[in-house]
Amino acid sequence: MIQEFKDFIAKGNVMDMAVGIIIGAAFTAIVSSLVGDLINPIIALFTGGIDFSGWFYVLGEGEFASIEAATEAGVAVFAIGRFVMAIINFLIIAFVVFMLVKMVNRVKEASEKKEEAPAEEEPAGPTQEELLANILAELKKS
Repeated sequence: MIQEFKDFIAKGNVMDMAVGIIIGAAFTAIVSSLVGDLINPIIALFTGGIDFSGWFYVLGEGEFASIEAATEAGVAVFAIGRFVMAIINFLIIAFVVFMLVKMVNRVKEASEKKEEAPAEEEPAGPTQEELLANILAELKKS
């Protein structure tokens, strides 16, 4: 069983997947910053400063100024605003990933086209029969 595990780990696909997960984690931090620090403020500018994350309903008694205050009091909260923000963030992240994949595919296609470009064919020289006929003609002249 240990040998099977070693073989499984040593396969290229597993290593590629591990590298993908590590890069994905780093990419998540970058995209989260892009969404939270750059795109959401622009959305807030166009929507008049609306922050959906503060939109919630208390599923119990009492009134609370924020979700944090309600959860600290132990009251159940229906945090629809956080869900809406999660959907908006997902759509933005999906769009960024789509653009990234599209760019990578363009680069990949361009490199494949360069590799596939056929070398220009050199003009074909005379065949062996033509060479022999020319030699024979030269010998007859002499």
